[in-house]
Amino acid sequence: MQYQKKGIAKATLLSLYHGMLKPRMIEEKMLILLRQGKISKWFSGIGQEAISVGVTTALTEEEYILPMHRNLGVFTTRKIPLNRLFAQWQGKSSGFTNGRDRSFHFGTQEYKIVGMISHLGPQLGVADGIALAEVLKKEKRVTAVFTGEGATSEGDFHEALNVAAVWDLPVLFCVENNGYGLSTPTSEQYRCEHIADKGKGYGMESHIVDGNNVLEVYSTVNALCKSMRENPRPVLVEFKTFRMRGHEEASGTKYVPQELMDAWAAKDPIANYESFLITEKFLDQEEITSYKNQIGTEINENLQLAFSENEINLDKSKELEEVFKSFEYQEVKFSEVTKNVRLVDAISDGLKLSMEKHGNLVIMGQDVADYGGVFKITEGFVEAFGKERVRNTPICESAIVSAAMGLSINGMKALVEMQFADFVSSGFNPIVNYLAKVHYRWNENADVVVRMPCGAGVGAGPFHSQTNEAWFTKTPGLKVVYPAFPMDAKGLLATAINDPNPVLFFEHKALYRSVYQEVPEGYYTLPFGKASLLTEGEHVSIVSYGAGVHWALETLEKYSDIQADLLDLRTLQPLDIEAIYASVRKTGKLIILQEDSLFGGVASDIAALVMENCFEYLDAPVKRVASIETPIPFAKKLEANYLPKDRFIKDLMALLAY
Repeated sequence: MQYQKKGIAKATLLSLYHGMLKPRMIEEKMLILLRQGKISKWFSGIGQEAISVGVTTALTEEEYILPMHRNLGVFTTRKIPLNRLFAQWQGKSSGFTNGRDRSFHFGTQEYKIVGMISHLGPQLGVADGIALAEVLKKEKRVTAVFTGEGATSEGDFHEALNVAAVWDLPVLFCVENNGYGLSTPTSEQYRCEHIADKGKGYGMESHIVDGNNVLEVYSTVNALCKSMRENPRPVLVEFKTFRMRGHEEASGTKYVPQELMDAWAAKDPIANYESFLITEKFLDQEEITSYKNQIGTEINENLQLAFSENEINLDKSKELEEVFKSFEYQEVKFSEVTKNVRLVDAISDGLKLSMEKHGNLVIMGQDVADYGGVFKITEGFVEAFGKERVRNTPICESAIVSAAMGLSINGMKALVEMQFADFVSSGFNPIVNYLAKVHYRWNENADVVVRMPCGAGVGAGPFHSQTNEAWFTKTPGLKVVYPAFPMDAKGLLATAINDPNPVLFFEHKALYRSVYQEVPEGYYTLPFGKASLLTEGEHVSIVSYGAGVHWALETLEKYSDIQADLLDLRTLQPLDIEAIYASVRKTGKLIILQEDSLFGGVASDIAALVMENCFEYLDAPVKRVASIETPIPFAKKLEANYLPKDRFIKDLMALLAY
């Protein structure tokens, strides 16, 4: 292994050695503790320390870094107290996740580290968002993100590289090519000669670096970062290295040929660098012994601190309270001056007013800039706020949702428009596994709103008509809003953007230009978790949301002798279940109308809650009415048969006659 000092100061040369030695010695200790059952799992980075330490040393302390579970050297180089790392691995409270996540699945704003999730790919898009925030704030900073050769097969990898390239984001994509994805060799992962070649396909500068040569890693990354700070752009660096132990310790390495293990063992980054420093007279055996003694003492003292800490006590209320970041709703009363507008106009106006109120709010979505979005919600926004804040995106929902998470991490607010709610399936993973869980895991919030144009009734067929709110109402950590009227939509959208938690904001396409209402002018807010009682009566309670509210109103207008409480839920998470209970206690009968298909929908949970908590008040079984169990058809008659509008009248009459 050839080392080139390239003018690197002696202090840095020694710091790199000490930086690699520390995680190696920690790992050796952790492997002992694993065998003793004192930690539950370990992902070894032995043999790859040069990459983590070299890259982190080249970054400034203010620059974010997104490591993976073989990057212990990132955490130690950023000088995270060892007792906190050890406590994290033991599930103790002084760790970073309050026992809610393990190993390296955590982040910390204090040290500008953003931890991984097991799905790997989304963190690449998160790095895009962090870097975008740096660009918007005009900070000359680089964001570094790690991944392995296996994850380069994920769609998120390609989406993130494409977004970074299109937007000239200063992201350093660090790919540790360590030979195997668990047991699958690189020959079964990709056909290109080098992973670095993948960057070229996106017009991205790419480099190949010997990942076991710490001076090559540091020198290359240091030069790249200096250049990227002045000339923002993404760079892909493939670090050639090897995984000397199993994917995790239980996996073993029997699938690796012994000659390959022996060849890479000879390339050990610490042993080779140590020999170089001794040859160059920068280090001697006495100093090596001193380093090891110092690190060994630090490890043992901090292990004792972690071991002596009590196990976490269960606090049930705390577990529930910390799913969401605390949000104190601020009421902004509406003006008495109103204007008769459509739902689509109210949403557009509300969004524009929020853009004016929050200078750090960024809108992202397909065709949202000059074109104004397919429903023209953001028409004229580029002229008002500029293309930096109103951003057209490539067709890559997963990377954009992840980028929204990154914007939030770096102090911005993000609003993502799904062109159609159906397309959210392509961005499902980061919503339910990143946005929803991030505050509960490590106290980081996702200040993200995802707008969801949804619903049938417009002859759009199976891929543009779904109302898929139930995908998200069952996911702890997400808020779900579904207004039926222009006034509600405008005020609830303002609240959604103010709320620091992730919000799915459903907007029914068929209502966009068919529903008018007198809507207050100017900015105002409406609270989450408060249903709206539209009509009052003693005969029956009708609960609905979205287009179903209008179908119910039409029915009550047609059958004026029916005296009903009609509740428009407005938000589904949080749900105003107390308003439903109060109505049921009064009427004794409940019918729930939803546009979504029946099984597993919101109506099912409401029905179960009422049966469990108001059974003694019921004079009839709770009735659910919903669309049939098929995909949404295109032809008008088929679509009418799919939707529950006509069936609702029949079922309502049967319930009243019970």
